[in-house]
Amino acid sequence: MSAFPSKAGHKLLDARNSLARAQKKLSRKSWKFFLGGDGMSVRTGRYLSEAMLVGVLAGFVVVAFRYMIDFADNLACAAKSMVNAAFLILLPAIGATLGHLLIKRFDSLEHARGTDSAILAYHRRHGYVPPAVIPVKSTASILTVASGGSAGYEGPVTLLGAACGSLVASWFGLSSRARRILMTAGLSAGIAALFQAPLAGAIFGFEILYSSSDIEYEPILPCFIASAVSYTIYACFFGWGVLFAMPDAVRYDNGLRLLPYFALAIVIAFGARFYISFFRATERFFTARKKLPLAAKVAIGGLLTGTIGYFFPAVLGTGYAVISKSLACGQASALWLLAFFFLKALATSFTVGSGGSGGVFAPAIACGGALGAATGMALQSLLPEIGIHPGAFALVGMAGFLASCNRIPIAAIVMVSEISGNHQLLLPTMWVCCISFWLNNGWSLYRSQVHNRESSPLRW
Repeated sequence: MSAFPSKAGHKLLDARNSLARAQKKLSRKSWKFFLGGDGMSVRTGRYLSEAMLVGVLAGFVVVAFRYMIDFADNLACAAKSMVNAAFLILLPAIGATLGHLLIKRFDSLEHARGTDSAILAYHRRHGYVPPAVIPVKSTASILTVASGGSAGYEGPVTLLGAACGSLVASWFGLSSRARRILMTAGLSAGIAALFQAPLAGAIFGFEILYSSSDIEYEPILPCFIASAVSYTIYACFFGWGVLFAMPDAVRYDNGLRLLPYFALAIVIAFGARFYISFFRATERFFTARKKLPLAAKVAIGGLLTGTIGYFFPAVLGTGYAVISKSLACGQASALWLLAFFFLKALATSFTVGSGGSGGVFAPAIACGGALGAATGMALQSLLPEIGIHPGAFALVGMAGFLASCNRIPIAAIVMVSEISGNHQLLLPTMWVCCISFWLNNGWSLYRSQVHNRESSPLRW
């Protein structure tokens, strides 16, 4: 027998060698896929692990923020019971001015307004938010709102969360692209925790950046991860319940109600236009007074808010109590709710539009709920046979107002379901949010929003 392999043996040996090379190549490709090739990479994996860290940091920051809010609210209630009622007119001016003076001590924070500043940081500042925002902005916002300023904590908390994401990116020396992704994840985490709405908070982060229906794709997974972690940490301290309880018995079970909900969408769209228009007009008015110190402008805005609050106390603060009244049918008349809507829009514009530290997000929800409930009451009297529930119109109105003013239709649809615990009104909420969003194309509370991804300075 020959010591050399036959022709068939050569072919078999070549086939074995080819198979071995293919297996080795496949192994390298698989390892490359895991460590940094096409598809999932180490960098993506680091985004996810770092998003968890952002969620942890944002969760504890929001927990501390909530404890500060509760302490300040208790202190404010005690102070109000000890002073003359007429002095209450001055309290919003005092609180807003103190908050402004605190922020003014930090040059980098002078224009740290809230959600608008976070959006601006994403598009124009490489995702950088100064870490000093975390203690300073939280204290300034609490001084403004707890003293009676008509503003919310959700706007500031988005900036606090964004600062957490930016800080984590700085710790690890990541690129500006990574910083933007983690900043957006932190923004989501802040909303998810304070609103106790993890899914809506996650969607909010990558939807709020644009005024159209466009979204940012890269931060989607980090937003979900950070929101889940921050919400879990927050709920461990403050419970797993919802912000505004509403029975599941309030549901959409009559197709004829779609027409009244269409009328609600139109009312909400025009109400949102009034809210935005007056807020912008107030900003322009105070901005045009260049010779007037900014602290004086803030004080004047607070004084105007205090004057309105003296005669109509419900407009002071976040307006959460009115949201509960709107959802609970029969606790307020339609005329009272309409008055609240207009006066709350004015008071919020005076507080925040003058330069005060606070958000316009929570007041927008309160305005939407009041306007929705008032519309539901009017339609209930006109169409009693359809079975309209004003509380349902309040909840759907809140979502439509957010979709229209803040340009977040998907997050708004999910958010009202999460904060109320009622998932039976998803269909009318979708209907109203999309119609009001479409009717108010070109209107937005946030100046820093760009229209779509192609319009962003990141892609110029």
